[in-house]
Amino acid sequence: MAVIYGINAVAEALKSRGRAFEYVAVARERHDQRLQRIIADCKSNGIAVRSTPRVDLDRLAATQSHQGVVAVTSEKEYVGAEDLLAQRRGERAFIVVLDGVEDPHNFGAIIRTADAAGVDGIVIPERRAVGVTGTVAKASAGATEHLPVARVTNISRTIEELKRNNVWTIGLDERGKQSYDEVDYTTDCALVLGAEGHGLHEHVREHCDFVVHIPMLGQVPSLNVSVAAAVVMYEAARQRRKKSTTEDTEVHRKKR
Repeated sequence: MAVIYGINAVAEALKSRGRAFEYVAVARERHDQRLQRIIADCKSNGIAVRSTPRVDLDRLAATQSHQGVVAVTSEKEYVGAEDLLAQRRGERAFIVVLDGVEDPHNFGAIIRTADAAGVDGIVIPERRAVGVTGTVAKASAGATEHLPVARVTNISRTIEELKRNNVWTIGLDERGKQSYDEVDYTTDCALVLGAEGHGLHEHVREHCDFVVHIPMLGQVPSLNVSVAAAVVMYEAARQRRKKSTTEDTEVHRKKR
């Protein structure tokens, strides 16, 4: 079983119905509307609710930042990388590949932005990387419950599989020769991001079709990985939105 905590994380898990709930524990001291809404959702779905002292919630969540609600659920179900292509949101695939992100807050922030930017799913390695934990779910504000995550044994091999499916792979690394906004994200593409500190592994970087960087105008040479991911994901979203608007305008013009 898994533990997820925080108002948004638990509320989104209830909404998505992607997990089996054993029970939801709520703080005896809290009686606000947001918590009452979660209790009502639990009751309407036949999920047991336990009124629990805060100290016991602290112990169950292994943190004090649970906002008065902790759910004991089934584990997050991972999918295969091929499923991300089959279940794409739009006409063109948009996937994020993480080469060993280990900080759960970074991972959660990336998932939250990816969901907002229209990403189809995220690929992570089985080893030397954080999975979808309770901390990740809370940091994502519950977006973990809506965005598919694929866990693979080898990132380089997965990149090659994506390329065989006509997906262009774009690595983000400070050694990249092109600026991130100089490539086309309106095709089937995958954004490949490295881990905190050392960035992309050399063998992963070599498998990418393009390697781009974010120009830095200050003294610090790089951005936090979740911030860098947001910058590029929203450039991709901007390009795709612009292309869609242009195509819709052209279709409307031809119909006149």
